Amino acid sequence: MESSHLELLRDLLSVRRVLALSVLAGGEPIIGLLPFAVTPDRSALVIHASRLARHSRGLRDGAPFDALIHLPDTPDADPLQIPRVTLQGIVRVLPDEGAETAAARRAYVEKLPAAEDLLGFADFHFYRLEIRSGRLVAGFAQAVSFTADTLRQIPQ
Repeated sequence: MESSHLELLRDLLSVRRVLALSVLAGGEPIIGLLPFAVTPDRSALVIHASRLARHSRGLRDGAPFDALIHLPDTPDADPLQIPRVTLQGIVRVLPDEGAETAAARRAYVEKLPAAEDLLGFADFHFYRLEIRSGRLVAGFAQAVSFTADTLRQIPQ
């Protein structure tokens, strides 16, 4: 993967704050827009979702997910050339307490400080979206597939 692609991946994961998350619930696809953070080793995304939300029905341990993160669609942008990444993987439901949940909470609040107000709500829960693979589209005819190992190559 080219260094420019790695830099674009870094920016999409670290600068963008929301993703479109697609899951299956009852055999039906459900999509939601959620704030996210990425773990320091870039092996997973962290979300904090309400159990009352429709998409939370698909956030079961071991369930598959797809997530889309993209740069903004501005009036002067060509929609075919908007940089984006699609990530695929497995959902892991984090326990209410413990080191892994504390690390997820730190990453999430560091990226989204205003979200700290929601951490005490009983219907919200942390989920770890473990990344297995992805596809980066850097622009028209500039697509590249990658594995989770690629994310560890991203420069800090």
